[in-house]
Amino acid sequence: MTFRYATRDDLPAIVALLADDEKGKTREEFTTPLPDAYYAAFDAMESQSTDALPNKYLLALQGTDIVGCLQLTLIAGLSRRGQLRAQIEGVRVASSARGQKIGEKLITQSITISKSLGAALVQFTTDKTRKDAHRFYERLGFIASHEGMKLQLS
Repeated sequence: MTFRYATRDDLPAIVALLADDEKGKTREEFTTPLPDAYYAAFDAMESQSTDALPNKYLLALQGTDIVGCLQLTLIAGLSRRGQLRAQIEGVRVASSARGQKIGEKLITQSITISKSLGAALVQFTTDKTRKDAHRFYERLGFIASHEGMKLQLS
């Protein structure tokens, strides 16, 4: 398994992974061609991203096949004495490749990257109904220390 950051050309594969999920299939629009909104969002991520503070999709590959992805964003802030934190979003593994520890390897790689860039902690939210995901993250050492809140704006 290899890892690399996504390019614009990878967007169809990423959106396919995002839609290959019980919740994602109702939220994403995987069509050919992809809606322009995905390209605009990717371009916005790229424009915000720096080497020190990336906002990128990390891909897991088996050969040339993209089998997993997650968005990794490093956030500078003042809390915790200015500690840098990593935010993980959109973790997905292809349904055809589940059970091969791809998710574990992807999370481990994102932690390694985060540490190398000086992050003091890694954080994410996970849907309350995803009980299997909660067990997965706890097995990796994550603790459900906070209650996440969201407000849908559109």
